[in-house]
Amino acid sequence: MADSAYREQIDAKRILQIRSITRELPQACSDFLRSIAVTTGTFTRLAYAIDLRTFFHFLQTERVAFSDKNLTLWSDEDLSRVSQSDLTAYIEYLTYYFKSDDESGEQPVKALVNHDLAIKRKLCSIRSFYDFLFKNHRVPSNVTLLVPLPKIHEKPILRLNRDEMIKMLNQAETGEGMTDGQKRFQKLTAKRDYAMLSLFLGTGIRVSECVGINLSDINMEENAFLVTRKGGNQVVLYFPAEVATALGEYIEERTKIDTLPGHEDALFLSLQKRRITQRAVQNLVKKYAAVAAPLKPKISPHKLRSTFATNLYNATGDIYLVADVLGHSSVDTTRKHYADMTDARRRMAAEYVRLPGTEADTDDSPDMSFANQPDKPVT
Repeated sequence: MADSAYREQIDAKRILQIRSITRELPQACSDFLRSIAVTTGTFTRLAYAIDLRTFFHFLQTERVAFSDKNLTLWSDEDLSRVSQSDLTAYIEYLTYYFKSDDESGEQPVKALVNHDLAIKRKLCSIRSFYDFLFKNHRVPSNVTLLVPLPKIHEKPILRLNRDEMIKMLNQAETGEGMTDGQKRFQKLTAKRDYAMLSLFLGTGIRVSECVGINLSDINMEENAFLVTRKGGNQVVLYFPAEVATALGEYIEERTKIDTLPGHEDALFLSLQKRRITQRAVQNLVKKYAAVAAPLKPKISPHKLRSTFATNLYNATGDIYLVADVLGHSSVDTTRKHYADMTDARRRMAAEYVRLPGTEADTDDSPDMSFANQPDKPVT
C-alpha cells in the first residue's frame, strides 16, 4: 500500500505538471495527450508536453508568421500552417537555445545544447503529435514526415569492469580515496550507499525502481524483493547472497531511524530522513565513480544496470534471461547492454578462419579455409 501511495504521489505530481504546461499551449496538445493516456505513463506524457512546449515557444518567438497570436487560441488551421521550413529551422534552433526558469519566462537563465539523440527525440514527439492530428482529420497532412530524423551513430556503452566495481564498493564501505569533506558524509551513509550500489550491480534495477522500494517489499528469507517496473507492473526479483548481506546490515540500521511522516516504509532514506530522490542517487553514483573509474566520467545508475546485464550475459549466454530480469519487452533493447560481446564474437571469427597454405593452417585447425567453402555470391 505504501508503495502504491508513493507511485500515486509521483503520478499526481506529473499530471499537475502536464496540466500546467498544456494551459499555455493550443487545445490540440491537451487532446493529443489525453488520447495516449491509456497507453503511456505519466513520465512519457510529461516528456511529450515539455517537447511540445519547446516547439511552440520556438514558433511564437522565432518565426514571424506565428508571432501575432496567443498559443492558447491556435486552431487546427493554424497548426496546419507549420511548414517543412519551420521544422528545419527548429532543428537548428535546438542545437543552442535559452530556457527561462522563472514563471514569467522573460529572463533567459541558462543555455541549452542538444545533440543528435536529443534532437531526434524532440522531433519524434512532434511527429507523434502531427500523426494524431492527421489521423483524426484535423490537418491535411503530416508535414513532419518531410523532415528526416538525425542519424544516430552507436557509441560504446560505458560499464564498469571487475576492478572498478570492487573499488566502488570498497569506497562506499570505507571512504578510501575520497576527500575529507566527502568522508564526513560517507561515514553517515556508508551502509546505505554500499547496500544501494550492491543492489544496482547485483540486480540491474532502474534508479526509479530503486527509490520506490519499501521495507515491506523486501523478503530476506527468500533473498527477494518486489519492484514496480515502468508502466506500473510489479515483479519479484532475487538478489545474490552478497547483496543480501549488504541489505541486511543496512536494514538493521534503517529500522532505527525515525523518519518524517509519509516516509516510514521507504527503504532508502536521505539524510533529511525522507525517501531518497532519483537525483540524489544519480549524484551518489557519480561521486563514487569519479574515484573508482576516473576515465569513465559519465557513469550513472543506468551504466550500473548495463554492467549487471553484461555480467549476467557473460555468465549465462542467455539473452532471454537477461531481457526478463531487466524488464525489457524486446530482446533488441537488451542487446545494447552487452554490445562488447559483438567484438568478442568478431575476435572468435578471426581464430576460426585460416588461410590455406599458412603456418596456422594445420590438420588440427577447423576446416574453415576459403578453399573448402562452396562458392556463394557475396552480398
